[in-house]
Amino acid sequence: MAANRNLKQVRIENSSPAVPLGMVGGGGGGNLKGLRGLEAESEAAAAMALVPSKEGGGDEEQEVGFTIDIKSFLKPGEKSYTQRCRLFVGNLPTDITEEDFKRLFERYGEPSEVFINRDRGFGFIRLESRTLAEIAKAELDGTILKSRPLRIRFATHGAALTVKNLSPVVSNELLEQAFSQFGPVERAVVVVDDRGRATGKGFVEFAAKPPARKALERCSDGAFLLTTTPRPVVVEPMEQFDDEDGLPEKLMQKTQQYHKEREQPPRFAQPGTFEFEYASRWKALDEMEKQQREQVDRNIREAKEKLEAEMEAARHEHQLMLMRQDLMRRQEELRRLEELRNQELQKRKQIQLRHEEEHRRREEEMLRQREQEELRRQQEGGFKPNFMDNLLELSLTWSLYTYLSRLRRN
Repeated sequence: MAANRNLKQVRIENSSPAVPLGMVGGGGGGNLKGLRGLEAESEAAAAMALVPSKEGGGDEEQEVGFTIDIKSFLKPGEKSYTQRCRLFVGNLPTDITEEDFKRLFERYGEPSEVFINRDRGFGFIRLESRTLAEIAKAELDGTILKSRPLRIRFATHGAALTVKNLSPVVSNELLEQAFSQFGPVERAVVVVDDRGRATGKGFVEFAAKPPARKALERCSDGAFLLTTTPRPVVVEPMEQFDDEDGLPEKLMQKTQQYHKEREQPPRFAQPGTFEFEYASRWKALDEMEKQQREQVDRNIREAKEKLEAEMEAARHEHQLMLMRQDLMRRQEELRRLEELRNQELQKRKQIQLRHEEEHRRREEEMLRQREQEELRRQQEGGFKPNFMDNLLELSLTWSLYTYLSRLRRN
């Protein structure tokens, strides 16, 4: 707790009037880096917002005050009042009221959630940013309230999921976009190694439990794909660890087993002793476990490589099948078009033949009518046609015969 006792008076400003943030102790400069768990970016943002002011005169250094804008504690793009800003407060007095509980945290901004279980002596509170929650935790953890030391830690995130089998091309933004269809996402992160390369794992933190359960059920029952490759993600509930505070000595339960195990100090076992023999057997067992895990990892890696090769070959075969189907479809379309064209030509030819046949019938009908007319006139007039009339009639008859013969040949 010594780390958070080296800060001077700090004032946090929000849209509401400023309220004092009591950071007790001496030491110059109001060193924010003394806070446990305060992230580097948040420290830099807070330091940029510090505005020192001195009071009084003379050579003696006077108490220094600072003004900090609450917005300085939010990273670019960070969402406020998320599950990561939620604190668990244990060992509360049974007679504490909600007003007293809120007053305990009023120096760290306006909370959005307050819950107290007086019978069991614990409560939850949600602050605006992760950094403010870290400051409140660092300051208030171990504080004596009505003769009871408070136990403050970050609350378990009940709506967080672990996502495995991620493609190397999946980013934080794509991961958040993909899982936003199940409900509001507070944070989505793709885990990388020390060189910034994707590890194939990530996690998604939802704003509430129902969308997290929905995502878990849908991804377990179906195959949720994030990219073109048919590589479904594997979704599991996220395991919760406390890798910041760990297990301090003051929280250890002093049982009989505790005192028995603490009789011997830390040491190296001496060769040839009982301790060394069984310590060696434990190490051998651990080495065997390590080798078996490595063998399992190799088998899984080889199986994944084989599956990727089979998937690539199957994809090429599928593309070839699609190309063949497309070619057959085009050939069938061309055949159908050719049939339609032939049918159209046949139809036009039939229409032309009908027109010619109609024309021929009309010509024959006209010729018969003329012959009948000429015969009627001859019978009525009683005269013989002269030579020129006979020649003209013969010429017309021959022309009509020639035309009809040509039509028959066509």
